[in-house]
Amino acid sequence: MKKLYLIGGTMGVGKTSTCQILKMKLQDSVFLDGDWCWDMHPFQVTLETKKMVLENISFLLNNFIHCTAYENIIFCWVMHEQAILDDILSRLDTADCQVNLISLVCSREALQERLQKDIDVKIREKDVISRSLERIALYEKLETIKVDVSDISPEQAAELIAEM
Repeated sequence: MKKLYLIGGTMGVGKTSTCQILKMKLQDSVFLDGDWCWDMHPFQVTLETKKMVLENISFLLNNFIHCTAYENIIFCWVMHEQAILDDILSRLDTADCQVNLISLVCSREALQERLQKDIDVKIREKDVISRSLERIALYEKLETIKVDVSDISPEQAAELIAEM
């Protein structure tokens, strides 16, 4: 049975780093970052682009699910609302998949520290801190397994997820 990992978390929590490591830990794995499905300039969040990104994500994930080369499909995205998770899952053929819904969470202090490092090296803009901090509490409400990454590395987080 294939394993599908949907890994959410607020901006800067370490989703991409953790998933890149997880991809290397799991056999026959593929990784999709939801951000890749609407990497545009200028970044526009409209009804049309929201619809498009969900269609892009579900198309790629279903192709990975149906491809015999992959046993482990890893997807990460902000996914801060249950409706987003439910919408994505409703579009996927998960009949032969073990679905693992995971949220990476961390303390406000750890998140600020991580984001500030990204701001310092010009990977992110300063406004990301307030936007990301606003979303932290939303993850506690989700029907997901919570992995607290406040005091662990992406390598350790990936190891915990691989053991699930």
